[in-house]
Amino acid sequence: MKSIGVFYGSSTGNTEMAAEKICEQLGAFVSHSADVSKAEPEDLLPYDILLLGVSTWNIGEMQDDWDEFIPRMEGLDLSGKQIAFFGMGDAIGYSYNFLDAMGMLWDVVKALGSPDLVGVWPSEEYTFDESLAVHDDGHFIGLGLDEDNEPDLHDERIKGWLVKVMTDCQLIPGA
Repeated sequence: MKSIGVFYGSSTGNTEMAAEKICEQLGAFVSHSADVSKAEPEDLLPYDILLLGVSTWNIGEMQDDWDEFIPRMEGLDLSGKQIAFFGMGDAIGYSYNFLDAMGMLWDVVKALGSPDLVGVWPSEEYTFDESLAVHDDGHFIGLGLDEDNEPDLHDERIKGWLVKVMTDCQLIPGA
């Protein structure tokens, strides 16, 4: 069985809430969950699958805890890991940098041994102008959540995204 580690940074508690919902839905599949403000980069290494949660602040800025954690990740080898992202953003108030921090975090992580990106999520149900988290014409690199404008969609989106992640990681029988 592959091990799953959930790591997130949360300033207002919204990303932490999403991480808790993810852990609740995954149940025993989750081996570990931690706020990056209380973790070390080496804490990522024991897990086969990493679910990384980040929110975008101000005008396309990285969340503070990740901003402090990222420089310490230098030299970390995430080869062979499967990485999935979930991010918080405001698609209406900040439509030109919606989920940018998720894209910035992927840019850092993919250079650390070329891990596999899993959990790519459709972007068609979102209204935004630009995002560094865009993977291709119809997808984000991970799950986008908007607490300010669409909190009622969180549970449904998290559930669908987790099915995608579990399928991508071959943790669902027959996948």
